[in-house]
Amino acid sequence: MKATFKIIGIIIILVLVVGGFYFYLSLPDVSGLKNKNPRNTALMLQRYREAKKADQKFRVRQQWIEFEAIPKLFRETVRVTEDASFYQHKGVDFAELKEALKKNWKKGEYVRGASTITQQLAKNLYLSTDKSVMRKIKELLIAISLERNLSKDRIFAIYLNVIEWGPGVFGVEAASQYYFHKTVDQLNLEEMVRLVAVIPQPLKINPTENDDWLKWKARWILDALRRYA
Repeated sequence: MKATFKIIGIIIILVLVVGGFYFYLSLPDVSGLKNKNPRNTALMLQRYREAKKADQKFRVRQQWIEFEAIPKLFRETVRVTEDASFYQHKGVDFAELKEALKKNWKKGEYVRGASTITQQLAKNLYLSTDKSVMRKIKELLIAISLERNLSKDRIFAIYLNVIEWGPGVFGVEAASQYYFHKTVDQLNLEEMVRLVAVIPQPLKINPTENDDWLKWKARWILDALRRYA
């Protein structure tokens, strides 16, 4: 009997080792992003598939812009809203993650996220929008890899150029021109805040509208700017 349990134990360990090795090999090599901008992202391809399935046309609007060309005020507005400790953590904000887990457990549902800017970038570049445990684990591991291979400013630059800002709208420059008919360096503070407000719900919220939620979020962002910027 002991021998049988020993064999079963060895088999379980082997399965875990092989599975872990396969999982590791499935992670993307992010080192190429140091000097090369991504041509497309997993999210863009997902939107293509969704549009095709719905028999709809889909056009990507994106215009790459250098990090230094994005106004510092806009960058700070994004940082304090999406990830105030971005320049301090190593890809994962464990304090925020702990608080999110506690709140979600207490509510019995997903009510609070804890994704850093790096995690959001990992999801946009390589994963999908589903909320599976496996996807979250991959997101965490890719985020750590991004932090090990790229500088903080490079991570932030790619993030601002690839995240979704509306139907087919990716990146801050395309979003600025699409919604406000201006380049990003021409935006005023109100327009910046409105753009940043829609980041969590880019397909549901339009930054040019004046609904109550957008007004509330804009006030929240301005308060955050005063506290953290």
